[in-house]
Amino acid sequence: MDNKLIITICASEESFGAYSENCEGIYAAGDTVADTKADVLEAIRLIKENLPEERWPEIIKGKYTIEWHYDVQSLLQYYQGIFTNAALERLTGINQKQLWNYANGVSKPRPAARQKIQNALHSLGAELMALSL
Repeated sequence: MDNKLIITICASEESFGAYSENCEGIYAAGDTVADTKADVLEAIRLIKENLPEERWPEIIKGKYTIEWHYDVQSLLQYYQGIFTNAALERLTGINQKQLWNYANGVSKPRPAARQKIQNALHSLGAELMALSL
């Protein structure tokens, strides 16, 4: 079984950052989520290039997969060009102004709101995966 490297991506006012939840020493940053993901891969490459294998974190010694976690602000910012707040309101039932506040760091969603957003996106994803053209 593959090891799962969990990376959390967070938004700030001007950029994105990332860190591993279960592997010490993996940190990254970038202007976009794509840049940040690339920087995570570069951090792993640098660990493997600059440290002897016996000092590598155990999780990256063999096969592993990366599971990307997002905070709500970075998720909403990342998908802003794909989902309008009006579309997200229809999917989640959360008011557009509140979604704007989450995306811009004005307020943070409570656990129930985070779950609503996640459930709505997973439901949309499942629906899209089930269709054929």
